[in-house]
Amino acid sequence: MKLNAGEARASQNVPLSGGRQDQREVLLGQRLTVWAWMEDGFMAHLLQKMVSRPSGREVRSLAPPLARVNEAAVAAWQTRRMKVCIYGAGAIGGFIGSRLAARGQAVSAIARGANAQALRSHGWRLQMADGLITAPARVAEDAAALGVQDLVVVAVKAHSLPAVARGIAPLLGAHTVVLTAMNGVPWWFFDGFGGAHAGTQLEAVDADGSIARGIPAQHVVGAVVHATCSMPEPGLVRHGFGHKLILGEPRGGLTVRLETLATALRDAGFDTQLSSRIQTDIWFKLWGNMTLNPISALTGATGDRILDDPLVRAFVLRAMAEAKEIGERIGCPIAQSGEDRHAVTRQLGAFKTSMLQDVEAGRAIELDALVTVVREIGAKVGLPTPEIDTLLGLTRLMAQTRGLYPRA
Repeated sequence: MKLNAGEARASQNVPLSGGRQDQREVLLGQRLTVWAWMEDGFMAHLLQKMVSRPSGREVRSLAPPLARVNEAAVAAWQTRRMKVCIYGAGAIGGFIGSRLAARGQAVSAIARGANAQALRSHGWRLQMADGLITAPARVAEDAAALGVQDLVVVAVKAHSLPAVARGIAPLLGAHTVVLTAMNGVPWWFFDGFGGAHAGTQLEAVDADGSIARGIPAQHVVGAVVHATCSMPEPGLVRHGFGHKLILGEPRGGLTVRLETLATALRDAGFDTQLSSRIQTDIWFKLWGNMTLNPISALTGATGDRILDDPLVRAFVLRAMAEAKEIGERIGCPIAQSGEDRHAVTRQLGAFKTSMLQDVEAGRAIELDALVTVVREIGAKVGLPTPEIDTLLGLTRLMAQTRGLYPRA
């Protein structure tokens, strides 16, 4: 078995070009040739699991001897087995966790209440069009019970992030990757991005900086999820459509840990793509759902009815034009027209947005990461947002009167 450089290069956040390359031949009954890149990082962490001094067979190397080989760890690496924790095992978290677990990854979950009980009783369950996928799940309410992970998938609503930041520390080792699979603008959006606005702290999503402190930037990889899922009962995820995941480093570029994650996710059945500027992918998705979500929550209307009303559709297009101009000013240009985006949305038929589903279920709505933050960024770049302001004010007031949004 030969691992290619993209699989075996030891790097946490190092570009795919450059570096020092050592060829190592590992004898484990059969010869394995590993092209190992010797920078410290995520892949180095996995590679180091192959090497232990107490026991094992000798390593033959063209460089100085490494030590001895842990054969069980090598076998785990050959199958790309990782320790994965899903923090927020709802519809999207359960979707990702179920597919990874079904491919043999060691996938645990931080969960509580009925969802935790269902996962303990039945394991991961994912209803696909062609059948039910099941896999064992280890469940804990406290991250300390699970220990350090290779990968933590954070798939919670944005307003739940402060609690995640307070509890995630026991899962984080020096090389742990935190994959944020969430809607809206994340707290790390301007980390090394945005030109003159790089480093800006966004009040709407991390007012006191506690999320950034609890989830250090070096761990983070961003993800944009293009899939629909629901939970008809605790612990059971029902897939609607789409399998696309876009991954990217907050500071840009294509790195080995992106390639590593993409390989594992593709192996689990996801259409995984890499982005050299993930913020543009985040902004493009936001551009489409920052209007229909709150309007559906206000009116109770499905997506098709919103777009069928000419007055509402015109309002949506004006709000989208404001967000599009903000994107231009921060380095997230959008080539598509609002009308063309609506044509794509119409193909989804009479769908209920996630925000409408939250309102109907009496759950807090995810307004700040979808709308409030767009208004905030608009103010920072000097762009008035009268249409977005109207949408935000009406939706916020509706949610406050129903107890679905905290008062400022």
